[in-house]
Amino acid sequence: MDKADKIFNFKNIILILMVVALAIVPLIMVKDAEFEGADAIAEEAIGEINADYEPWFSPIFEPPSGEVESLLFVLQAVIGAGIIGFGFGYMKAKGEGSKESHAGLR
Repeated sequence: MDKADKIFNFKNIILILMVVALAIVPLIMVKDAEFEGADAIAEEAIGEINADYEPWFSPIFEPPSGEVESLLFVLQAVIGAGIIGFGFGYMKAKGEGSKESHAGLR
C-alpha cells in the first residue's frame, strides 16, 4: 500500500467516525428528549391553533402498525440510496472509460 492509499484510508476512517459522532452525540447530550416525527408535531400544533380543523384528504394507504410504517420508510431510503449510488458509480465508470479511450489517442 502506498502513501496515497494510506491517506485515503485514514480520511475514510475519520469521515466514518464523524458520521457516527453526528448520530450519537445528540442522543447523549439530550437524554430525556422525545424524538418525534414532524408529522406528529405539526398535527399537535394545528390542533392547538384550530381545534375544529378537519383534514381535507385522507391517506391512500394506512400502514397497520408503526413497525410497518418504519419498514416502508427504511425501504424507501434504501431504494433512493441505491439509485443515487448507482448514478455516482455509473458517472465514475463512464469518466474512467473516457479517460482510457482518450489515452490511446495520444
